[in-house]
Amino acid sequence: MPLVPSDSPIILDPSKRIFPEFSLKRLLSTVFDPIENCRVCLLTDFDDPGIAMKDFSFLGNPASFPVQCKAHEKFFLGLKENVMSELGMKGGEMFAFKSTGGSNLDMDDQCFDSEGRALSLDADVYSRYDIILCISDWSATAPLTAKCREFGFRGATLHGLNDIILQTGLSVDYLEVSGEAEKLRQAMTGADEVEIDFTLEDGRVLTVKLFLDGQEAQKSHGLCRGKTPDVANLPAGEVYFVPVGAEGQFPMKYEDGTLGILDVHDRNITSSTLIEGSQERIDLHNERLADDPMTGTLGELGFGTQVLPVAGADIQDEKILGTCHLATGRDDHLGGDIIPGMFKTHVNSTHDDILFAPHKTPNFDISQARMKRGDQEEVLIEHFRPGQYLIDALS
Repeated sequence: MPLVPSDSPIILDPSKRIFPEFSLKRLLSTVFDPIENCRVCLLTDFDDPGIAMKDFSFLGNPASFPVQCKAHEKFFLGLKENVMSELGMKGGEMFAFKSTGGSNLDMDDQCFDSEGRALSLDADVYSRYDIILCISDWSATAPLTAKCREFGFRGATLHGLNDIILQTGLSVDYLEVSGEAEKLRQAMTGADEVEIDFTLEDGRVLTVKLFLDGQEAQKSHGLCRGKTPDVANLPAGEVYFVPVGAEGQFPMKYEDGTLGILDVHDRNITSSTLIEGSQERIDLHNERLADDPMTGTLGELGFGTQVLPVAGADIQDEKILGTCHLATGRDDHLGGDIIPGMFKTHVNSTHDDILFAPHKTPNFDISQARMKRGDQEEVLIEHFRPGQYLIDALS
């Protein structure tokens, strides 16, 4: 159902939203129309793809490969059982590549089919299929976006797939998601800058300012229709910018729970200071920033546009209305100027999202996020809730 039903107020509580049952047929036909006569395949990742993929041996260890097993159950079998025939599609094969170990790192060309044969992504996948669905542990949106422009396919990345995502973020009508994202995109496009205030538990307020230079806002809306090569990131629902500059401070919650304050100058995170947790974790981050400063370059500012439940996976959670995220690293897939060759080593050329959401960062609050556009100033988020300006834009 849409965020703004014609006969009721805007729904902001995901528990009050009714999601239809997941339908692979509906998802593919909506996202990729036209789809008839298209050759489709699946990609996934493993540390040892040759062994894991042979005869689908990974299915014997679902606890170690939950994403891959879910891809096989809901997508591979779904395609084979009826979806391909009903949509007039061909193919349906599943291939595996070596796990990159990092978000949006370029993939090795070698891949494996279900018989364990070594193949080439370029020669045997990208050049032979019209629609490629990548359901993996690590996001492959950036490398696949580059490859789709080279080989002409369309695709979607669905890393971190789980049951909540299937039942909610992949069950929505993406025509409606696209329309709602466009309303919010128009409300924010042309912004000169965005300021975000973070209030810490001790009462301190940190502010980071993102300079946007009046650029046109972009949207991740889930549609990859027509014949133009493109890759959708699913679940979708986001308005985003590529910052041209940034200054200030913002808090960071590391994977081990350590909290730090990041200093930003000239668009780059230059240092981290401990709030609480592991000083060693802070020191490691500072060493990485000193060794390869590009790892601290801010390449994205994004705002969620959907009302969805928390899925425990950033691919969905960053699309929730009232959240925002920054990202460091490569942004060439977003139209930015940070490319893999600018980093000291290949393993550093990631695109890493930093999500600010109540479930993810309960130790600090987005007390306010403000957009400035000429003489206009609007509140976009207040205490992880969309500001009235965005609610009005959806009405």
